[in-house]
Amino acid sequence: MKSPTRVAAVLGGTLLAISLAGCAATTASPEATTSAPSTAVAAPSDPGVAAEHNDADVTFAQMMTVHHQGALEMSELAAQQATSPDVKDVAATIEAAQLPEIQLMESWLTAWGEPLQASDHAGMDHGGMDMNGMSQEQVMTELRKGTGADFDNQFLTAMIAHHEGAVVMAEEQLRDGSNPEALDLAQRIIDAQKTEIQQMQQLLQDL
Repeated sequence: MKSPTRVAAVLGGTLLAISLAGCAATTASPEATTSAPSTAVAAPSDPGVAAEHNDADVTFAQMMTVHHQGALEMSELAAQQATSPDVKDVAATIEAAQLPEIQLMESWLTAWGEPLQASDHAGMDHGGMDMNGMSQEQVMTELRKGTGADFDNQFLTAMIAHHEGAVVMAEEQLRDGSNPEALDLAQRIIDAQKTEIQQMQQLLQDL
């Protein structure tokens, strides 16, 4: 038979081991909690636009914004009055492309600390461009009178001229601008609108 002293010693050692293990577990728990990887996903940072810009960049953003707004106005009317599904599709494509571009250019102007509109904007047509000798307001007045195939013809003719004006403005930006994002947008506008001009010219022939 084991002596009482030996049993007490064994029990004491066992209790000590359990106590130490419990302390270790208690100590490790906060560390495990703090070291666990976070599952939160950081929101993507907005790279913004390069601060480098010149007067041509500002003019481009201000005037192309206004010019695009004119195209949106015409496209919204076409969505209601156009007869040809193809004309409606062209109008929808223009609206889908140019609304985000307006928002983009306005964000640049804000980042640069520039006004959204030029100080001499009063009295100027949309983007400083007219369409076959007609102002934006005159074109909209005529379009509102149009119905059926006549409206489709008027819309395509006016939008072709409007796009040609945008291409001229974008080419001026490529020549005079310095901001890389604005230069990139100018080239994209040229590429997209030249393609759309060809599509609309073909639609005019098919009406």
